[in-house]
Amino acid sequence: MSITGYSDVINHALAFAAKHHDRQVRKGTRLPYLTHPANVAIILTRYGRDNETVVAGILHDVIQDCVQDGYSRAMLEQRIGDKFGAKVLDTVLAVTYRKLDDDGVELSVEERREDYLERLAAANSEARWVCAADKIHSAASLIVDLRRTVDPESVWNRFGGGKTPTAQWYRQVYERLLAVGFDAPIMSELDALSAELLKLAE
Repeated sequence: MSITGYSDVINHALAFAAKHHDRQVRKGTRLPYLTHPANVAIILTRYGRDNETVVAGILHDVIQDCVQDGYSRAMLEQRIGDKFGAKVLDTVLAVTYRKLDDDGVELSVEERREDYLERLAAANSEARWVCAADKIHSAASLIVDLRRTVDPESVWNRFGGGKTPTAQWYRQVYERLLAVGFDAPIMSELDALSAELLKLAE
């Protein structure tokens, strides 16, 4: 028997993400970090994505942000693969920033971003959807915070590089997704938000 409006696997993924993001907050705020993957899931659901894509959206930052408290990257990959399947794991890995290159050398922030953009070419369609939804929520949150603050620089500086590199990053992701042939309906939303961020950074 199916229960309309309820997905056990999505519920399970939210519980999994809540456990691993426990005590983490969004940069520069007191908001529990889980608000971000939950919003990514809502965006993906709004566009009618399937359960596997929504689950990957919920879990997209677990490997990147939760190598701690006794969990190695390999352990997290194993847990996600075992609990949610190989396709979800592949999607999550495609949108996970790598801290080390293939030779084990630590990447700078700029190099991580370059690596991320390059890997979008080989990413599956589900990963591109997750990437777009992730950037839409982050960009929209940033715009809201910039509009209601009396100190815009403090908001831009959450991300280390300042306003111009931050705004340009969202546009670069949009342009890279276009370049690799991703033309899903969600792209118009990412286009508008990334363009607005560039204007706010002027």
